[in-house]
Amino acid sequence: MSVDTSSYYPEVPSSGNGNDAYSLNRREGGLFGPSSASEKTGEEHNVAPPPPSPSPRDSKDAPEPVGERVISGLSEFLSGVFVPLMMPVYGLILAFNLSILDVAPMGMRVVFTLIVAGIDVLIPILLILLLKKLGVVSDIGLNGRKERLIPYMITTLCFGVTAWFMASKGAPLWLSMFFAGGGLACLVNLIVNFFWKVSAHAAGIAGIVALLIRIQKDGSPEPELLLWLLLAILTAGLLGSARVWLGRHTVWQVLAGYAVGFCCVFFLTMI
Repeated sequence: MSVDTSSYYPEVPSSGNGNDAYSLNRREGGLFGPSSASEKTGEEHNVAPPPPSPSPRDSKDAPEPVGERVISGLSEFLSGVFVPLMMPVYGLILAFNLSILDVAPMGMRVVFTLIVAGIDVLIPILLILLLKKLGVVSDIGLNGRKERLIPYMITTLCFGVTAWFMASKGAPLWLSMFFAGGGLACLVNLIVNFFWKVSAHAAGIAGIVALLIRIQKDGSPEPELLLWLLLAILTAGLLGSARVWLGRHTVWQVLAGYAVGFCCVFFLTMI
């Protein structure tokens, strides 16, 4: 079943004039959100705004350039592979292979990974589908800001349950705090969601970067951890760029996501 990877992250609002050809992320708001002067309609001076210049994109018959189709496809692919709900699973797999936990038998790794996937991926998806069936949300993409409150609460709770489960099974404290940090990041996003948006994709991948740095510090890292850390940082940059290109977030919202995800995970794992 295909899952809408824009979950919790609505499109950056356009100015509504229908001309989206002026910004790199194809939204009137621009890369950093609405500018104070250039995007005003002229009402303050009782002057009608100039008509938009004709653009090939205004024509429905005009094909999208091949380069843009490729970039959009890659952006959708990255957004799907690194959907925030999968970050706990990816983090656990990395921890099992790059830290002192690499001594764990394969059977234990599989069981723990399936349990984490069930708590942090399957349960939230099923509950969101149930909310849609009950009419609480209009679509599983959760593009309405008010529709994201309950899903955020569900995800925060699931992360908290995972942190408790890992601690109860004797996992290293830094690993339990990785999941607790993810829950804290969800809680921050939930609060900010009342008046702004933070990219949860960016927060999720930044949490992975923080986990790898924490393992590098004193988690008895494997020699190849540095390579994985560099790959995670590169992926974070590509994923953030993809979210901006698709118009899901502005640059500021992506940067805020990086800060929230990294700080919540890193500082909790330092306990």
